[in-house]
Amino acid sequence: MRALLAIAATLWAAPHAAAQQMLPPPYQGVYQPQGVDEIGLWREDDEAEKELAASPLVIRDEALTAYVKHVLCETVGDDRCNSVRVYIIREPTFNASMSPNGTMRVLSGLFLRVRNEAELGAVLGHEFGHFESRHTLQAFRSRRTGSDVLAWGALLAGMAPGYRTMRTYQDLQLSVYGSLFRHSRDQEREADRLGVAYLNRSALRPQAAGDMWQHVMAEAESSASVRGLKKPNFNAIAFTASHPPNGERAAYLTELAASDGDARDDGAARYREALATWMPVFLDDQIKLNDFGASDYLIQNLAQNGWTDTLWLARGNLYRTRGTQRDFIAAAQFYQNALALNPALGEAYRGLGLSLIKTARRTEGQAALKHYLQLSPDASDAAMIRLMLPEENSQ
Repeated sequence: MRALLAIAATLWAAPHAAAQQMLPPPYQGVYQPQGVDEIGLWREDDEAEKELAASPLVIRDEALTAYVKHVLCETVGDDRCNSVRVYIIREPTFNASMSPNGTMRVLSGLFLRVRNEAELGAVLGHEFGHFESRHTLQAFRSRRTGSDVLAWGALLAGMAPGYRTMRTYQDLQLSVYGSLFRHSRDQEREADRLGVAYLNRSALRPQAAGDMWQHVMAEAESSASVRGLKKPNFNAIAFTASHPPNGERAAYLTELAASDGDARDDGAARYREALATWMPVFLDDQIKLNDFGASDYLIQNLAQNGWTDTLWLARGNLYRTRGTQRDFIAAAQFYQNALALNPALGEAYRGLGLSLIKTARRTEGQAALKHYLQLSPDASDAAMIRLMLPEENSQ
């Protein structure tokens, strides 16, 4: 019985190991699915894309979508990116994905975690690397093979019940599951290598790929610190981890970046201009996640390219939302910083007024709120704000 289970494990491991040695195929234009597995996956993705196209979560801003597609093309080349359809989804988490049929999904939280076109290109290039290497198909086949092996193993173990047989079957389960997770991590490494290779051949700064993961780790540290949690170990690998450790990724991406690429443009100014309209919305979504440490880090990280009225306003809202007395004092200063850059920013007067009232500076706070109503007389909360103004109530 042990021999039969060992044979089953060998059948699982052989094709899996071979798949890890495969190199991504050369790009040959728009790929058409071949075989039952691929055709089935492509059909599922086509149906999923129809639902996605009608989803209310999709941000229907043609200019923003075109900009993201432009950065993708600048990263991987026009020949590769022309068949990609980009959908931007309003979801304040750090993620992007790409389906076998050419559908790229970008979550809005990504835009707060990259500071320039090069960092955005690193993420988009990574996802395109999965697509070009057809990793989804490989993962599907690996899972199917693994489940077949476990099914046969369970049948064989059931034919000779006993402690040693069941122990051997449990070992087989761990081997199969471990191989699946290891395979996933190897696919992520391959996509990382492709992503930085695309950047190396582009006009963008390839060192941005490693920089981005340094930001991700710093955000996690800030979040944990404010929550009073232990500092994360960015080099540990959990048994069920589907991705390599962030520390490992930052290290090898930095090493793989072309040494002569550090002087290239990273597109920070273009990125800020393209995201200007949506940045207040994305920052507000992030603040509502109630993760003060992460949000404060993200705001300050974006400000490395210079503070704007939008960033000062967001930081004021973040501190005022947490709501300690010292937070109200800090928030008032942040709102004043925003107004120094943009005196017509009504939202900053609103936040300033509410913060000053909370710190016993009621007269100053009411003056700020009055200014807010002058700038935004039709605001949705105008009636509530008027209740806080004595001259309004006496009329």
